[in-house]
Amino acid sequence: MNTADAAAGFRQRLQSLIDGSGLNQAAFARMAEIDRSTLSQLLSADGPRMPRADTLIALAKACQVSVDWLLGLTPRKEVGTQIIDSIMQIQTHTRSPIDDHFLGWLREVEGYRVRTVPDSLPDFLKTEEVLRFEYQGASLNNVASSFGARLALMRRPESELEVCTSIQALTTMAKGEGKWEGLNKTARRRQLEHFGELYAELYPSLRIYFYTLTETYSNPFTVFGPKRVTLFLGTSYLVLNGIDYVRLFSKRFDELIKLAVVQPHQIAQTLDDVLSELG
Repeated sequence: MNTADAAAGFRQRLQSLIDGSGLNQAAFARMAEIDRSTLSQLLSADGPRMPRADTLIALAKACQVSVDWLLGLTPRKEVGTQIIDSIMQIQTHTRSPIDDHFLGWLREVEGYRVRTVPDSLPDFLKTEEVLRFEYQGASLNNVASSFGARLALMRRPESELEVCTSIQALTTMAKGEGKWEGLNKTARRRQLEHFGELYAELYPSLRIYFYTLTETYSNPFTVFGPKRVTLFLGTSYLVLNGIDYVRLFSKRFDELIKLAVVQPHQIAQTLDDVLSELG
């Protein structure tokens, strides 16, 4: 399901809640304790807009429906104790590659497989030069120590990390397109070489799959072993605890890797091909 389809489905479910409440939009917004302007934006068909985690939870609690249903992950509308307990954790995310929450979750599941769908290339595989370009204005004073701790976990024999992201995340960076416009060619080449060196060292404990956006799309999420799933919603994480969520998102991850156009053993050749095209 792409972003536009997911947003359209969310709008339909939200509108059904408003219709069923018998309230106008202003009264419904007050009941749900969200801004009227936020509600109007969520109902607008102008673009693929999804709610922030705090708005999502406010709607679920006020209307006594499950977050899963609002997101289109289940046809079950009713909310139960397990769902309430699972959706009550929100962790904020600052615009920085240094994320103590993520590192802490990794440490909690040492020895278990972690499966992640990032919104671009994984930050811990990027050079500091590329990170400074991407996160302009953010403090990167501790980036070396933070990524050093992350790599130390990855280098342990029991570590197992699977990454699935779009091939476009790689090619747009290599070509200096989109958000990478203005990143000089030398920096892009160094990034590709750095990526290749780290991957050669960490494979097969680290396995990367590339799918293509012409066939599928996924919002960013991570499955931390058997413990939890985190959905990245831009400025925060929605943390879902429990084996049912782990199974649901593990199944989605399996679907993505079945559609992958680049398998883990093909990463080195893919990087060589991209470097060759870069010239």
